[in-house]
Amino acid sequence: MPYSLLDLSPVPEGFNAADAISNTIDLARHAEGWGYYRYWMAEHHNMPGIASAATAVLIALVAQATERMRVGAGGIMLPNHAPLTVAEAFGTLATAFSGRIDLGLGRAPGGDGAVIRALRRDPMADSFPQDVVELLDYFGPERPGAAVRALPGEGTEVPVWILGSSLFGAQLAAHLGLPYAFASHFAPGDLEQALAVYRDRFRPSPWNERPRTMLAINVFAADDAEEAHYLRTTMQLAFARLRTGMPGKLPRPTRELDAEISPQMRRMVDQALRITAVGNLGQVREQLAELIETHRPDEVILTGQIHDHRARLRSFEIAAGAMQEI
Repeated sequence: MPYSLLDLSPVPEGFNAADAISNTIDLARHAEGWGYYRYWMAEHHNMPGIASAATAVLIALVAQATERMRVGAGGIMLPNHAPLTVAEAFGTLATAFSGRIDLGLGRAPGGDGAVIRALRRDPMADSFPQDVVELLDYFGPERPGAAVRALPGEGTEVPVWILGSSLFGAQLAAHLGLPYAFASHFAPGDLEQALAVYRDRFRPSPWNERPRTMLAINVFAADDAEEAHYLRTTMQLAFARLRTGMPGKLPRPTRELDAEISPQMRRMVDQALRITAVGNLGQVREQLAELIETHRPDEVILTGQIHDHRARLRSFEIAAGAMQEI
């Protein structure tokens, strides 16, 4: 089973965006050596703790720094962009890095109402299905007589994934015959039903003959299990602060988590982040194997917000070892 990596290019407390981008490139180089199949980044805006807002630019930097690993978006928030703009950007990437570029598409805005207005998008517009079809056409065979063409982009056949955390994305991916990646790392509520709907309603297409699913899993691994749980508190804190309207840089871990967030918030956070493997190599391997057996994905994509870059590298190295053993 292929295992991939999702990186938001986090900006830890005490560091800046330049550090985050440097860490992303370093992690990508290591990930390629550890056997990760894809390296995806996600579009977020107006968030001081995430440096991947200009996702296509960061993808180019990572692709330039690596040799074989596929690199892409997990994902681009299509409501923020004209399909032609996305086709040209990813067509350019696919032309420069042939056979290595993926495009995952999300329906969320990737920011609040102020961000939507700043991006000059219509907050009431909901043309996601039509925009996906338009984008697929731009990547298709050459169309010499077409009024609008993506150049570069035309003929690149960039693989397109639908990303989602609800039944809408599952239904659309099934209808179009596209692969489907579920955002189970932070919104697992509809996971089982969405995968079932997608598999049941899938229609073969020129892009895929059968359904193909990707499961997103948080991983916090260390040589010592107690240390792994300590590292995990960074993401728990960050998620709690985001949910209470106080997003910031990626917080340092804490050994007093219950003093930082209320019991009610802790329950909510742990439920939202329940698709997680945490511990040493053996524990992470067992938990990943159980998640894979339960949800039967074709591929897993691992993520994990860890403050210390060296600890983050080690976590993904252990996770890769666990996947290789599975």
